[in-house]
Amino acid sequence: MHSFGTRRPGAASAVALALLVAALAGCQGGGTTSAPSSSEPAGSRAHVLAVKIDNVGPARPQTGLDKAGIVYVEQVEAGLSRMLAAYSSRLPGVVGPVRSARETDLELLRQFDRPTLAFSGAQSKLLPAIAAAPLDPLTPETDPDAYFRSSDRAAPHNLYLRPARASHTATGVNAAEDIGLRFAAAVPGGKAVAARTVRYPAARFSFTWSAERSRWLVSMDGAPARTADGTRLAAADVVVQYVTVRPSLYQDRWGSKSPYTETVGSGSAVVLRDGKEYDAEWSRPADDAATSFTTRDGERMTFAPGQVWIVFASK
Repeated sequence: MHSFGTRRPGAASAVALALLVAALAGCQGGGTTSAPSSSEPAGSRAHVLAVKIDNVGPARPQTGLDKAGIVYVEQVEAGLSRMLAAYSSRLPGVVGPVRSARETDLELLRQFDRPTLAFSGAQSKLLPAIAAAPLDPLTPETDPDAYFRSSDRAAPHNLYLRPARASHTATGVNAAEDIGLRFAAAVPGGKAVAARTVRYPAARFSFTWSAERSRWLVSMDGAPARTADGTRLAAADVVVQYVTVRPSLYQDRWGSKSPYTETVGSGSAVVLRDGKEYDAEWSRPADDAATSFTTRDGERMTFAPGQVWIVFASK
């Protein structure tokens, strides 16, 4: 169990705080957001809390991941992975471990209407881009009471967010529906499949169909994935979205460039639902547009109600 102590992130965060505050000051007043078009009345859009989640061995098991509406999986340095968990209709009491943001997150989150991004640090040259993006940063510096460090594991894998103590306000609107995912009966076709695996250079995700639970059971690096309370991670739907992964504009202190996942454009995808896989196409014409998924025949893809995992795989 996590220790709910009040140890705050240390002085090493001070530089990040100064850069972020300076960047925020430089972009005040220009912050209108271009969001996906919607016929819903003002105020009914989902207010998404996106949390950058650590996903190396010492960070597992994670906390609160099972409450996310959408879990995005992306490749980071050294062929490893991190997750971006999007919460809207329900918020966990605690979520984490929280880690640093990447350039990929900024483009990906443009699908939502000014989301809150919870993260802990970023490369210094990326901080001005985060400040200029149409989102609300939620960091240990901007909202220190919302974060704590657990005593049951070593830093940097022990920083957690308490959403109830943050400035973020939930609307109860489903984030997946808000960006156009349609939950309805399955489209015709598909083929029965027992499991699907996605491999990164140094990470592996497997999804195995459980007829008993009507869910895809998640495994990471060959081991069943669970939350800190023992809950087995399970998705109603899994989207393997094939994308271009290229070096980003930013690099770490050792000179290693972060991978950048291109989520604007189009390409192929595989959608898993109800024990079947469907060949699909994805399209996102602009960074302020939502991603649409269609069958190869052009019919709008439908999803089973529940948590959706979107795993970005290199073409």
